[in-house]
Amino acid sequence: MSRFFINRPIVAMVIAILTVVIGAIAIFRLPVAQFPNIVPPETRLQATFVGADAQTLAQSVATPIEEQMSGVDNMNYMYSVNATANGQTTMIVDFAVGTDPNNDLILSQIRETQAAPLLPASVNQYGVTVQKATTAPMMLVALDSPHGTYDASFLANYAYINMVDQIERLSGVANVQVFGAGQYAMRIWLKPDVLAKLGITASDVINAVEAQNTVNPAGLIGGPPAPPGQEFTYSLQAQGRLITTEQFGDIIVRENPDGGIVHVRDVARIELGAQSYTLMGRLNGRPSAIMAIYQLPGSNAVQDAKSVRALVAELKNRFPNDVDYAISLDQTRAVTEGIREILITLSIALLLVIVVVYVFLQGWRTTLIPLLAVPVSLVGTFILFPVFGFSINTLSMFALVLAIGLVVDDAIIVVEAVERHIEAGKTPKQAAIDAMEEMSAPVIGIALVLSAVFVPTAFIPGITGRLYQQFAATIATAVVISAFNALSLSPAMSALLLRPKSKPHGPMRRLFGRFNRLFASATEHYIRGSTVLIHKCVVAVVALLLFGLAAVFFGHELPSGFLPDEDQGYAFVNLQLPLAASIQRTDQAAREVEAILESTPMAVLHFPPRVQLQTN
Repeated sequence: MSRFFINRPIVAMVIAILTVVIGAIAIFRLPVAQFPNIVPPETRLQATFVGADAQTLAQSVATPIEEQMSGVDNMNYMYSVNATANGQTTMIVDFAVGTDPNNDLILSQIRETQAAPLLPASVNQYGVTVQKATTAPMMLVALDSPHGTYDASFLANYAYINMVDQIERLSGVANVQVFGAGQYAMRIWLKPDVLAKLGITASDVINAVEAQNTVNPAGLIGGPPAPPGQEFTYSLQAQGRLITTEQFGDIIVRENPDGGIVHVRDVARIELGAQSYTLMGRLNGRPSAIMAIYQLPGSNAVQDAKSVRALVAELKNRFPNDVDYAISLDQTRAVTEGIREILITLSIALLLVIVVVYVFLQGWRTTLIPLLAVPVSLVGTFILFPVFGFSINTLSMFALVLAIGLVVDDAIIVVEAVERHIEAGKTPKQAAIDAMEEMSAPVIGIALVLSAVFVPTAFIPGITGRLYQQFAATIATAVVISAFNALSLSPAMSALLLRPKSKPHGPMRRLFGRFNRLFASATEHYIRGSTVLIHKCVVAVVALLLFGLAAVFFGHELPSGFLPDEDQGYAFVNLQLPLAASIQRTDQAAREVEAILESTPMAVLHFPPRVQLQTN
C-alpha cells in the first residue's frame, strides 16, 4: 500500500485534505458540553387538581398514573411529588442510560393515556403534560424594574406574553418556566358568611361562571342554502368570554321566584390578580420575574446560550421604560472556560511537540512531515463523533491532548527510517520504498497495541463506561488514523521533501552539538544502568514491587470520587422551613439569607432567590 502512495503522492495529499475538511465540518456541527451525556433520560408528568391536598393528589392522581406507568420499557425508577399549595402532582420517570429520550417520551405518553380514564374529570380538563425532563436549567434570565415602577406580577406576565414563546422557538430550547408570580387571572374571592346566609354553595358560583363565561358562535346571516337573489352573507359576532371585573360581577348566580337576583358581586370580591400566590421572585433584593430556560437534550449548549443571549438583547429594545434584564445564571460559562483552557493546553502541547521533534531530528524538512500528520489525525478524529453520538467535551479534548504524543510517533518512525536509507546513498523515493517495507508491520502493530489498550475501556458497563467511552474511542480513532497516515502521507511526503542532511551553521550548529553530546552522555549512562539491572535482576524486581506497593498505598489514601470537583461559578442555596410554614415566613427567612449574601465579600454578580410555598 505504501508503494502506491509513494508513486502517487497527490492521492495521499487529497485523502489527507479531505480528512481535515470533513473533520472541520463535523466540529462546527457537534454539540459542546462539559462532560459526555451520562445522565439517564427522564420524563416529567405534571397534573393539576385545583384545591386538592397532598393526600388527595397522591390517592386520586399519582397512584393511578404510577400503576399504569409501572413496568414501562427501560425504566429505572419513578417518583412523584404532590404539592398542596398549587394542587400539582409532578412525577419523574427515570430511564436507563443510552435509551432514546424520544422513545421514552412516547412510552410515557402511552401509559399516561391509559391512566386518563381513572383520573378526576377536573384533572383531565386541565390536562396532564408529559415532556422530556432536564435536571437543571441551562440559563436563568431575570426581568426586574430598577426603579420599582412595576411589580413582579407585571414582569412575569410581560415575560409570558412577549418573551416565552419566542425563546421556546429557538433551536435547542426545550421549555421555559417563569418564576416570580403567576399569570394574570380573574380572582373571585367568595364571602362565606354571605353564601351561608343565602344558601348558596361554591359549586353554584362555579357552575354559573362556567355557564355564562363562554364562547358563543352565532353563525351566518344569508348563508347557503339561501333563497334566490341573496347578494350578501354576514358573519355574526356575539359577545364571547368576559373581560372586565364588572362583567364577571354581573354574572347571575340565582334568580328567586319573587324576582330577586343574586349576582356574583353580591357574594364575592372580584379583582384582576395572579393565578397563583405561592411563588415569589427577586433579583438582588428587587421583585423580578425569573425565566428558567431548559436545554433540549443532545443540542449544543454553548450555541443555545448564545442564541438566547442574542434574542433577549434584541427583545430588550421593546421593553417598557424601567424594565431591564440580567443573565443571573449561565451554565455554559464553565463549559466555554473549560474548553478554552483545554485548547490552550492543546496549543502548548503542539508547540512542545514541534520543539522536541525539531531538536531531535535537527532539520526543518524532517520536522515538517510529522507536524503535517498531527492535524490530519486530530481533526480527522471528529469525523466519527456524529456516528457514535459523541460531543465535544472536556474528556474528548483531553484525549486529543494525550493523543498528540501518540500520533506523532508513527510519522517520526517513518522519517527516521527513510533518513537512514538516504544516508546509505539511496534516492529519497527508493529510500521511502525500502523503509516502508521494513516499517509497515511495526506501524500496524503499534496501532493495534495502542487500540487494544484503550478500546476495552469503552465496554465498561453503566455510567462509568459511558463516561470514559468517548475518551477511549477518541484516542483509538486518532491512533488508527495516524497509522494510516504513516502508511500513506508520511512516506509520500518523505519521498518529496527529504534530502541528504547538511551540517547546520551558526548558532544552531552549537545548539545541536551541545544537545547531541548531552543526549549521547545520557544514553551511555542509561545503557550502563540497564546493564547493571540485567545482571542484578533481583534489584529491578524489588524496585518494581516497591513502586507497585507505593501506588496501591497512595491509591487507598487519596480521596476518591466519580468526577473531579470544579468551580462552576455559581452556588445553589436551598432554604427549607418546618412543615406548614407560611409564604410570608419563608419570604422573611429568604430576605435574611439575601442580606447575608449581599454583605459577603465575594464576587456575587446576581443572587436571584425564588421563594416557593410547597406543602407535601
